[in-house]
Amino acid sequence: MRDSLTKGNLPIQKNWKFVNAVVTMNDYAVIVTDIGVMSGAAIYIKRDLKITDVQIEILMGIINLYSLIGSCLAGRTSDWIGRRYTIVFAGTIFFAGAILMGFSPNYAFLMFGRFVAGIGIGYALMIAPVYTAEVSPASTRGFLTSFPEVGHLYLLNQNLFFFFNFLYLFTET
Repeated sequence: MRDSLTKGNLPIQKNWKFVNAVVTMNDYAVIVTDIGVMSGAAIYIKRDLKITDVQIEILMGIINLYSLIGSCLAGRTSDWIGRRYTIVFAGTIFFAGAILMGFSPNYAFLMFGRFVAGIGIGYALMIAPVYTAEVSPASTRGFLTSFPEVGHLYLLNQNLFFFFNFLYLFTET
């Protein structure tokens, strides 16, 4: 009995690992949330800040470049403070970027908020699959690490945001 406790063979421990891995996969929702919210907000950002179409295009597309910076820093950070704390760090950075974007009075400040959020997205997209692979049971490891890419998780969530943005256009007075 003692050997099964120390080796992690109890069903409760296996279920906990599975649940932990599924929750960690939700870090992928960060990029989907950003894309979905910004697609609806672009109309109002353009109107309120009086910016051009080119500036909107740059604003929407630059997140991929900014997340590259976060991805490059994520490996070193996770080695230094651990994978779990790096995931928390990524969420904190993204949250700070979202707050900065929400309170931005001009285009430059909005781009700075995008920069901070992009760093958080890069961290999340780099560390979440690594941590998922580390904590998931061997029998479901491949499924859990590949599910966000092949499971159309992005497409489903993004379409929900687009649908709600579409509905919001008709409720505006």
